[in-house]
Amino acid sequence: MNNQFPFPQEQHEFQPGGQNFPGSSRMPMMPPIDQFPGRSPGQFPGQFPGQFPGQFPGQFPGQQGPPSPPSFPSQGQQHNPEGNPPTSPPPSFTPQRQQQSVGTFAVDPGSIRGCLFRNTYIWLVNGSSFWFFPTFVGRRSVAGFRWTGRMWTYYGTDLNRISSFQCF
Repeated sequence: MNNQFPFPQEQHEFQPGGQNFPGSSRMPMMPPIDQFPGRSPGQFPGQFPGQFPGQFPGQFPGQQGPPSPPSFPSQGQQHNPEGNPPTSPPPSFTPQRQQQSVGTFAVDPGSIRGCLFRNTYIWLVNGSSFWFFPTFVGRRSVAGFRWTGRMWTYYGTDLNRISSFQCF
């Protein structure tokens, strides 16, 4: 048989107690788990110093299981933290636009954040206006559901495209 590889042909046998078996003098095993550096006696693997077994980081002694996720505050009559469209249409009226000062300013994310999960009427810089149900507010954008006149569709826009808004 023709050898295509440039390695020396040696026979390696891995038998328990043999020369090349883990734990032999040529291949030492890892140290016992209690002898790892920085590890306290009796500390379990993956556990932080001072942490009790079954306790997650940041929990107090006696708390069991993973920490629960934060809950959303209840806002408006259609609370919808999943980001699904509202189950009913928006109000049937078109609100009057409030008088605004002269100048071009982007909407502040903190001001529109109060409208999350609430029916909100939006006036854009380009002159269009519509009912909107925001589910996300970022530093420079807002996303949620826009009412087309018949149904809710997913929509997002930059905050600097919004001229004004009112939430209900």
